[in-house]
Amino acid sequence: MPADEAHDEYHHDLSYREGVPPVRTRQGVELYCESTGEGIAITTLNNFFFSAPFWRDYTDELARHYRVVSYDLCNHGRSTRLPQEPTWQEHTADVIGLLDGLEIDSTYLLASSASTQLARDVALAHPDRVRGLVLAGPVLGPQGMRRHRGLQRAWLRTLNDHDIPTLFSHMYPEFISTQMNEEYGAAGYLGLRESFLAMSTPEELNNGLTLAQKGDSSPELLTRIQAPTLIALGDDDILLSPTAGHELAALFPNGRCEIMPKAGHVPFLDDPAGFQELVRKFIDEAEAHV
Repeated sequence: MPADEAHDEYHHDLSYREGVPPVRTRQGVELYCESTGEGIAITTLNNFFFSAPFWRDYTDELARHYRVVSYDLCNHGRSTRLPQEPTWQEHTADVIGLLDGLEIDSTYLLASSASTQLARDVALAHPDRVRGLVLAGPVLGPQGMRRHRGLQRAWLRTLNDHDIPTLFSHMYPEFISTQMNEEYGAAGYLGLRESFLAMSTPEELNNGLTLAQKGDSSPELLTRIQAPTLIALGDDDILLSPTAGHELAALFPNGRCEIMPKAGHVPFLDDPAGFQELVRKFIDEAEAHV
């Protein structure tokens, strides 16, 4: 297979939809947003590395059954740029403002890696707006977040000492599973790197990784969240072992942990169909008990 074709096989369609009106969430802030499907809402939360279009390949089946909402964080992608990087509290306000603007009373939050902290904060501050949480490869830990933040600091140093391509080469073997590394090979690596480089600027990544070091890391906060919670964890996640994943889920009053075989830190990259089936089953069971 020619190199260009091999890259295309692993390339994401990151094109933005034209003519989509932004949603005003707070004074001076408008967010780019995509809404697909109908019914119960699922709102995706970006982890500073993703943009709204990235989610299409990982929520296409969910959009057949639910309303999937994906948006660009403030200061990222096509959303408003402010001189000051938003705080976690302001990102939380944006989620609620987005729901208000779209006339969504309550939603499931689908978060990955660093954005699982945002999902936690929204659920704590606005429990009436959150139907449930899906936390894929969470940075939340049953004993705290020291290990997670140490790894994020290492990524930040690599970015600031070098560039985004070097950061990607640092991160790739850590967040991509062993099996995916072998199956993707060089073509998959280059294709995913192309998508990674297209979604963020050095400034955006610097700001996001800096913010990821902040916020309350206490596991006790999780015991206050009443919403049904699914921990979707790859058994090859570098940050959280299956044992720790089950311990984390046990902190939530209504939590569970599902282990995805041979998946890495972003488990829906390894098995998009299997991940979406887990989410669909979780939501259907949660709705049956409402």
